[in-house]
Amino acid sequence: MRSLLLKFYLKAQVLRENDGQDLIEYALLAALIALAATAGMTSIASNINSAFTGIGTALGTATS
Repeated sequence: MRSLLLKFYLKAQVLRENDGQDLIEYALLAALIALAATAGMTSIASNINSAFTGIGTALGTATS
């Protein structure tokens, strides 16, 4: 009985260690996605700004 409890305890310790590793991998993946999203949004923001500037110019000349 004692050896069975010891085996169960050791398996629980191994599972606990793997969970920490998974958590770090998920955190690194989330950081990579956030970095890619930030880099992509700066380009998109510039294009959106240009589009609104063009619309504003077109509306300004149409009402004048």
